[in-house]
Amino acid sequence: MRRGRRSYSSRRRPSNRRRTRRNARPLALIAIIFAFTLTLAPPIKNYFTQRAQINSLKSQVATDRTALDAARAELNLWRDPSYIKSQARERLHFVMPGERQYIVTGTDIDKAEPQTTKVVSQLPEGAPWYTKLIATVTESGL
Repeated sequence: MRRGRRSYSSRRRPSNRRRTRRNARPLALIAIIFAFTLTLAPPIKNYFTQRAQINSLKSQVATDRTALDAARAELNLWRDPSYIKSQARERLHFVMPGERQYIVTGTDIDKAEPQTTKVVSQLPEGAPWYTKLIATVTESGL
């Protein structure tokens, strides 16, 4: 009878080991995948961060190149003597030798009725001056 018991117990143990091995394989696979994910997550994050930085720098370079082209075009304008003369006349009110310059100080707009703003026109007629002042400052801020 001992032999039967031994054989029965020896038969039973391997089946338990097989069951635990079958259950351990998926757990080991999940643990390996988890470790693999933890190992690769920081480099992948760094990759996408650097790609975003590269794209933003490329757009900044493109913007800078456009500004540089505009500055070069303006520099070429300033190399033309006739453009310099026209800018001196317009901006600095320079005149060529022998010419006379007349500057008109008054215009017809000054003779017209004073312009009132929407807020000031809505105030009552007898309102104090500081109320009108506060109203115009408030409206100009908008």
